[in-house]
Amino acid sequence: MNFILDNWALVAVAAVSGGMLLRPVLQGAGGGLTPGAAVQLINRDKAVVIDVREPAEFATGHLVGARNIPVGELEAKLANSVKNKALPLILVCRSGARSGAAMATAKKLGYAQAQSLAGGLNAWAAAKLPVEKV
Repeated sequence: MNFILDNWALVAVAAVSGGMLLRPVLQGAGGGLTPGAAVQLINRDKAVVIDVREPAEFATGHLVGARNIPVGELEAKLANSVKNKALPLILVCRSGARSGAAMATAKKLGYAQAQSLAGGLNAWAAAKLPVEKV
């Protein structure tokens, strides 16, 4: 007990840093949306799915009902594709890297409920959820 009282600052730093390391694990990879949570958001809240991969990648398979806006065109085209900024957005790519960057762009454009699918289409397929092809 004396150690904790004598070294309270070190104990606090250790607790905070441990919590910061554990946070991504508890939230899913990189803090993104899990496939199961995405399904709930789509079904309950009518979330719009935006696939930010290139058209050739999109054609090989994507979430059912997803709209394709490549990440490089997102800033110019998102507002025309999703007019209601209050709707939840689920941004998807192959692994979650591009959709993470796209989420930042969407939030900058005023889509406060934009989220990235953790693990991308790879995680979606691994969860054995439906994929459609063009």
